[in-house]
Amino acid sequence: MADPDWRGGAYEAHGVRPEKGLAVARMAAHITYLSEAALQRKFGRELQRDGLSWGFDAPDFQVESYLRHQGASFVDRFDANSYLYITRALDYFDLTASHDGVLANAFRRARDVRFCVLSFSSDWLYSTGESRDIVRALNAAGCRASFVEIETDKGHDAIFLEEPVLHSALRGFFESQASRRGLA
Repeated sequence: MADPDWRGGAYEAHGVRPEKGLAVARMAAHITYLSEAALQRKFGRELQRDGLSWGFDAPDFQVESYLRHQGASFVDRFDANSYLYITRALDYFDLTASHDGVLANAFRRARDVRFCVLSFSSDWLYSTGESRDIVRALNAAGCRASFVEIETDKGHDAIFLEEPVLHSALRGFFESQASRRGLA
């Protein structure tokens, strides 16, 4: 919204797009998808080229180049107002709001559903603590829930990467559901 081209959200009417602001927003958000260990392993302090530029126009470090690429490619795929509305919807969402402030009440009508809650130990966006809160609420509501915390240093992006424990846990959950229903 600080990008002068945002124009209070009416950028299309002015024939512009707030590309710089959206790119910076994506770069900042992208850092939260990876853990510190994953960023260190992937980039460390590797330089983009020989020597430091001592300036700000060109990236000196590979991680800077990577984040700039993520920001630039996001601008081509996403609308700034859509991004703002989606993030605001995520901020406003409160499952307990219509259930007397009690998470377990949100699950009371789901007692016949079997839940599998997975978390990644290094996920900053959806922490293991929050996942455990969901499992406790499911149990308090009388629901059957499985929980697996997957030890990984890949952060939130672990869901998209090769994580054998994830695949094994999901396979076991789906197979148990299929055999319970006589489908296996």
